[in-house]
Order: sequence, then structure tokens, then C-alpha cells
Amino acid sequence: MAAFRQIGVISRADSISAAETLGRLLDCFLSRKRTVFLEQSIVHMVSGSGFHVCTREQMGPVCDLVVVVGGDGSLLGAARDFVPHGVPVLGVNRGCLGFLADIQPACLEQQIGEVLQGKYRVEQRFLLEAAVTQEAVHSDGSVVRQAALNEIVLHPGQATRMIEFELFINEEFVYSQRSDGLIVSTPTGSTAYALSAGGPIMHPGLDALVLVPMFPHTLSSRPVVVDGNSRITLVIGRRSHACPQLSCDGRAPVRLKPGDSVSVEKKSDRLQLVHPLDYNYYASCRTKLGWGNRLDSVEP
Repeated sequence: MAAFRQIGVISRADSISAAETLGRLLDCFLSRKRTVFLEQSIVHMVSGSGFHVCTREQMGPVCDLVVVVGGDGSLLGAARDFVPHGVPVLGVNRGCLGFLADIQPACLEQQIGEVLQGKYRVEQRFLLEAAVTQEAVHSDGSVVRQAALNEIVLHPGQATRMIEFELFINEEFVYSQRSDGLIVSTPTGSTAYALSAGGPIMHPGLDALVLVPMFPHTLSSRPVVVDGNSRITLVIGRRSHACPQLSCDGRAPVRLKPGDSVSVEKKSDRLQLVHPLDYNYYASCRTKLGWGNRLDSVEP
């Protein structure tokens, strides 16, 4: 595997534990003669010198690896920022679950050292892009675009009214629905919000999407898994009294109006997610989701 030489480092800026891990991480890189680019918004968290300070926009074109100190939320933001540059991303977990950031602080020096020696694996994860045509607001039919690694969610915002919308897959009408909304999730996001809404867990190697209704006004409405290359279209009912919102990976929502349409498709660019060689998806599920370990009395 390629040896990383130009390394960008970003971190959540509101965590004492992240600051401690960040200092150890920089020491690890600088002692191995790596060129380090530190995001300018977190300079106050570290002491010393030997690194370059820059913005994420400046970091993307010059780095061959970006390391994120934080939780999955921090890594989601990094994915959206660095995927266009084709830069691999590695996560050091300083959040809660950490499905994406799988290097643990207790093993930091050892696992980072192995990665720098070329002992790592790269996994491809696809993202989604939502295109919102706001015909009810803009007469020119202008389009708002946002990307998501986990999920794109149609939801009521702070309102308590149900949303009326129609669902199309590859331009074919599927159903009309009254519910609190719909989650369109990637396999990466299947262990996030979609899981809490009753969706299935999908292995990240699958080329598929899952559509998870949120509190539908019918007992027959269930999650649907479709091909990952499908084009998903949601059309807000023109007689709907609700003004729903669209959120991509939990970011600030786009406000919708009756008659607006949302198209969701796979992005062409993919996230290159770096793992240690001993990474195991099912072991991660056991740890994060509390699955049972092997029974002593059961032979393989």
C-alpha cells in the first residue's frame, strides 16, 4: 500500500478528550517525519510547532491522507469536504458509537504507526446527492444540491403535522403516503438514523439503498431496499398543509413547500475510508450494538 507523506488533521473543537488525542496524534506524525497540515480552526487546541496551518479548502489538494479526530459526525463532514479531492480519510474515535472512526485512542500510536508503514486497507463508500427543485418558491425552478454519506431525510421539522408526498423510483410511481417523512439511507447510514426508525442493517459492501418510512399512517408501509443506482423522487403534495424540511446527514435543513420535488441519486465520487488491517465490520457491530459474543460451548 502507498505510504502517506502529506497528512491533514482535523478535529472536533469542543472536546477536552479530543484535544489530548490530537496532541498525541501530532507527535506521532512529526516523530515519523510526516508533513502535517492542521485545520486552522483547531490550532488553539495544541501547543508546539512543526505543522502547517490551513483551511479545509487548502488541505484537500495537497494532502494524501486526512485524519479526523472525533465521532461519526465529524467524519461525515470530512467525507463531504474531501471526497471531491479523492483524499482517503481515517477516523480516530472520540465520539459515542464510532462506526466510521474505528481507531481507538488506547491503540493510537500502534495503529497509526502501522498505517504509516502501509499496513492498512481502503474501503469504498458511496454518497448520495439530493437535488431540490423549489418550484413553489422560485419561478426559475432553481435547484438546491446537498450531499450525504449516511442519509437524506424528509421530515416535518418542528411541526407535528403529517407530510403528504408521492414516491417515485426510476420515474415509476410507487405510492403516495401520509407520514412523518421518509429516510433514504446508504448502507453506511443503515446503522444510524435509519436503524432507529426500524430499518435493516446493510453491509457496507452492498450497492443498495433503503427507504424507511417514519411513522406512516398505515400498517402495511415497510422499509424497502432498492438497487443503489436507483433514482428516488419525492414530490410534496400540492394540497399539503405541512411545510416539511429536507436534511442531509443532519445538517441545517432545506425548507420545502407544497409542489416541491426532491431527487436523490448516488454521487459519482466515493469516499475512500481507511481502516487498520484487523478491521472487521461484524466485530464493530458486536461492539457498538451490543451483539452477543461467541458461545464457549459452540464449535465453528
